[in-house]
Amino acid sequence: MALLSLGSTALAQAAEAPFGLSWGPVTTVPKPSMADREANITALFYFHGQPPASGPDTQQVVLEICRDEGLQQVIWVSRDFPEAELSARYEPIYQEGVRRHGEPVKDGRPETVVWSGGHTLLAVRSVDGGRKRLIMIATGDQYEKCSAAHEAGAGHPATVHTSALHKATTP
Repeated sequence: MALLSLGSTALAQAAEAPFGLSWGPVTTVPKPSMADREANITALFYFHGQPPASGPDTQQVVLEICRDEGLQQVIWVSRDFPEAELSARYEPIYQEGVRRHGEPVKDGRPETVVWSGGHTLLAVRSVDGGRKRLIMIATGDQYEKCSAAHEAGAGHPATVHTSALHKATTP
């Protein structure tokens, strides 16, 4: 799935999750490259070339599936881009977000916008070598409930798992 296609499919409508998935109970998903489970959340990792991470600009996709709430978070990580290519990659995704959810609000973090009504965050992060990466995080309506259950079982909210992606520089 090309990044331009990502712009039309990954920025989800209210009941529709990115990549043609649905928020809530999960009956089938593509076989992941790797899986990790902690408390009530199973994270399915898809590395470049394996659907849904099949687009040429995609490095990784992570699906977070909650035991009771089902699919509640989709994380998309782009490959690294030279600064000169960033605008051509960012702009179609941003415009699709505006089309679906209206104007975003700037987040307190640098180079980050949030569509609150669409439960979607889009960020630009610096990586080694002066390159940039796009990060998009979309959450389902039951994510807060899932995160509270995760905190009860693991001792920390589910947001801890994506906190490094929210920082201005990714590891």
